[in-house]
Amino acid sequence: MSFLVSEELSFRIPVELSYETRDPYAVRLTFHLPGDAPVTWAFGRELLVDGVVAPCGDGDVRIAPTGDKMFDEVLITLQVSTDQAMFRAGVAPLVAFLDRTDKLVPLGQERALADFDASLDETLDRILAEEQSAG
Repeated sequence: MSFLVSEELSFRIPVELSYETRDPYAVRLTFHLPGDAPVTWAFGRELLVDGVVAPCGDGDVRIAPTGDKMFDEVLITLQVSTDQAMFRAGVAPLVAFLDRTDKLVPLGQERALADFDASLDETLDRILAEEQSAG
C-alpha cells in the first residue's frame, strides 16, 4: 500500500491483511511504518467488500474506489479524533484476499460461526468452573 502524506508525496509501506475465523465479521490491516511499532486496524469485512466498488464508511474507516480506471485502486482513510491517515491500495490484491476469507467463512454465514464459537466458549467455561468447584 501507499501511505499518502500529501497530494504530492506518498511512499510504499508493508501492510499485512489478516482474517481470523474466531472473529468472522472483521478483517485486520497491520501497517508497518518505518521507525514505529506495527499498528493494526480491525474493521468490518463487509466494509472492505463494499468499498472496493463504491464509497462507504462513515466512522473511523472509510473506503472508496479511486484512480483513472474503475476498480483499479481504493483509498482507505483511517481517522482517530481529528487525525487521519490515508492509504492507496490496488483492488486486485484486496479482492484476492477477500476471496480467501470467503472460502473460510462465506459472506452472510458469519453468524453461524460466531454463535458456535460463543457456545463453545460458554461450554468450556462451565466445564472448567465445575472442575474447579469439584476439585
